[in-house]
Amino acid sequence: MIYTNCINLGRGNSIMERNIDLILIKEDDKEWFIRDLQKAFAFAVVKEFGNQEDEIIPREDITEAMDTKGAETYHIISNGKIVGGVVVVINAKIQRNSLALLFINQTYQSKGIGLAVWRKIEQMYPETKVWETVTPYFEKRNIHFYVNKCGFKIVEFFNSRHADSNESGGNVQDNECMFRFEKVMSK
Repeated sequence: MIYTNCINLGRGNSIMERNIDLILIKEDDKEWFIRDLQKAFAFAVVKEFGNQEDEIIPREDITEAMDTKGAETYHIISNGKIVGGVVVVINAKIQRNSLALLFINQTYQSKGIGLAVWRKIEQMYPETKVWETVTPYFEKRNIHFYVNKCGFKIVEFFNSRHADSNESGGNVQDNECMFRFEKVMSK
């Protein structure tokens, strides 16, 4: 499953003020990355649905994304501090790439970092023909971010009557509904 969450909208801050670096994580950093991502994702889910007993995003889903063929996992660095992380999956052959995971730590949200990160990713992979990602149906901030800020289009809605054909099991619960987005890049 591809997840994205905890995107900021950059309200009131100039994107040009952001000094963003994406640094490949080291093997020793994986645990930190997983814990921080789970914490960031939990914030949005708890805000929407209240406390949850289960893991918000299972560890297996995170490690699967990080270990996918073509996956590149980065720390997001802003002004010298780690403020989040991102996993992109790059298919150099067909140039249909995925934004698998993206999170900004809660402290650093709404400062323009999400949009600066997305622009940096587009610059890093200029040969990309199509980007895709998904986000939960209840993440209005994410939907706004992808559609209105980054230029993605909603192309599919996964739900109990229309499961993601790439997922094993194919049984989607009502609280697992996701929008799939695509951005066709112009050359």
